[in-house]
Amino acid sequence: MKRVRVIGVGPGDPDQVTLEAVRAMRESAYFVVSDKSAALTSERGGMPDPLVVARERLLDRHLDAAPVVVRIEDPSRERRPERTGTQEEYDAAVEAWHDARARAYEDALRGHDGDAGFLVWGDPAFYDSTIRVLERVGRRLPLEVSVVPGISSVQLLAARHRLVLHEVGQALHVTTRRRLAEAVLPPPHGQGQDNVVVMLNRVVDLTGPGLDLGDWSIWWGGNLGTPSEELVAGRVRDVVAEVEAARARCKEAAGWVMDIYLLRAPESAA
Repeated sequence: MKRVRVIGVGPGDPDQVTLEAVRAMRESAYFVVSDKSAALTSERGGMPDPLVVARERLLDRHLDAAPVVVRIEDPSRERRPERTGTQEEYDAAVEAWHDARARAYEDALRGHDGDAGFLVWGDPAFYDSTIRVLERVGRRLPLEVSVVPGISSVQLLAARHRLVLHEVGQALHVTTRRRLAEAVLPPPHGQGQDNVVVMLNRVVDLTGPGLDLGDWSIWWGGNLGTPSEELVAGRVRDVVAEVEAARARCKEAAGWVMDIYLLRAPESAA
């Protein structure tokens, strides 16, 4: 039986790692980390995976001894729009990626003794695959998995903008950029949500054909909790160019961009 700790470490600020997470890190013999350096080398001419570097710095901050980091080359994932345009194609691409990750995780766990730690950006409950992938590993290799929650970017977005994510007694809808239209378009074409947190953004396009949210309010944050953090708020049509510029600065400064935003319909924002 292999013991595994899935540890939420917050959006990037070492001070936002909980005491429970620090204890779990100190009780782990080694840490399994997916490394995208090979993909970045082919795309950008060679560079280390900045998220791996960030995790190693976090470990150095909270551990008394040098950590043992087991890097696995992150399996490639199909992202081409022409191959992932439909929901079925997208689901199949993610399924194949999870299978490949499960095999890599299994090899790492079989090859090392002691308790393993998996450091998850933010909180493991929000759009992260680690728990699902380890469930696949557990079908072939007996695992005892524990999960430590972390501060999520959802919480930090609200804190940075000094806002409550929903109006009094109202609902909050959390979704991905891919499914944003489905969430906000009125029935029968969508769900008619008017207060939406959006994660997993490859682009921020809110004023295009079929999805004109120009009069909505947006509270946006990029690379929250890191030195490259950026914040933008305002009416979408007034600040969408500012958001794009801030995203570019995040990527230039850190080598990556993770952003999240709250959208609120005009009537709700009033």
